[in-house]
Amino acid sequence: MTMTSPNSGFAPWSDRLRRSAIILIATALGLAASVMFGGLTLPQAGLVFVVIGGAALVPWHLHQSVPASEDLIGARPAETPVVQALVGGMPDAAVLLDRAGRVLHFNTSAAQLAPALRKNELALFALRSPEIIAALREAIATRQPQRASYVDRVPIDRWMELIVTPLLLPTAFGGSEYCILMTFQDQTPLRRVEEMRADFVANASHELRTPLAALSGFIDTLQGPAREDAKARERFLGIMHAQATRMARLIDDLLSLSRVELSAHVRPEKLVDVVPLVRQVVDGLEPLASERQVVIDVELPHEPVVVAGDNEELLRLLENLIENGLKYGASGGRVVVSLTEPAPHDAGEVRLAVRDFGPGIAPEHLPRLTERFYRVDVGDSRAQGGTGLGLSLVKHILNRHRGRLLIESVPGHGATFTACFPTTKTLTEKTAAKE
Repeated sequence: MTMTSPNSGFAPWSDRLRRSAIILIATALGLAASVMFGGLTLPQAGLVFVVIGGAALVPWHLHQSVPASEDLIGARPAETPVVQALVGGMPDAAVLLDRAGRVLHFNTSAAQLAPALRKNELALFALRSPEIIAALREAIATRQPQRASYVDRVPIDRWMELIVTPLLLPTAFGGSEYCILMTFQDQTPLRRVEEMRADFVANASHELRTPLAALSGFIDTLQGPAREDAKARERFLGIMHAQATRMARLIDDLLSLSRVELSAHVRPEKLVDVVPLVRQVVDGLEPLASERQVVIDVELPHEPVVVAGDNEELLRLLENLIENGLKYGASGGRVVVSLTEPAPHDAGEVRLAVRDFGPGIAPEHLPRLTERFYRVDVGDSRAQGGTGLGLSLVKHILNRHRGRLLIESVPGHGATFTACFPTTKTLTEKTAAKE
């Protein structure tokens, strides 16, 4: 059904006659009085009435150059605030384009995904992935729905699925407006779960084989030749306990690493004071330091040092770095834990450094220290109770916090591991720049 605006020049004659009725009645009464009192003849009065009536009924606004605002809204429904609100309220990243591929509306999630998006500009300028460009061009050319999968590599890997849906929006005059809706679905959690399952099975089966074989061998020995040997039994039970503890720690590290990788694409936003966390971890590791005859020197500022982070993950990072210093740098007798932050007007980094004075690490090993299960000395690492996953976990925690790990070492002069975190000021400036 076609709607006709009351201001249109094509309104029915009955509507115009109704609006002009008062003018016509007043004109008729005036002319009748003039005829009665001899001012005009009847033909003259009739001619004047026809002229005035015609002038009242002619649609003078027919040639109006600027259409009314409600007519514009009716002709371009995609420009209405209602459509903008619908796009803004979509849970996934969404962008609405016109028939030429220019941006009409986009929501906050889309702005975070593609900071270069600008209204009334071509979406291809902001979305430079070849898969996106190909799907969008195909949808514009064929007006058929399209799907595409791609990987966003910056700042970390994110697996995305793009759905391009052509839309026909009805206009107020019985026509239609052609638009294109682009929605982006984040497939990263699903991919992370799949990778976590595969990695866990592969790593667990590889690393658990040795302690399980040792346990099985000792059990066979205790059930056979050493059944009545109390001294051997005590020795073997001690080794079995150490192997069981190693397996438990290995599984715990694998699960922690999998959890961090699963949420690697989600940046923590909670503000955490790092100073009390350092004190908590140092106090908890004092028994190990006493056992290894190592002194822990702590250099902390008096004021709070705040970063955007996850409390539990930061504790795990601190435990791994300081415990590594106590275990592998014990020969130096001293470990220094220091925390520094940039000047008040400097958007630098918060740096947490753990330095030991042990044997140090050869240069050829430094690039591979954060790989899973990589050990400089396999025998020494296992003797210390290490799983080969500590520094890998540290690296993944820092990646999630948008930080970085610096490793400095000179053989014979110890090693320094520095965890660098962006300040809250830096994160705020980056967020504002994207918006």
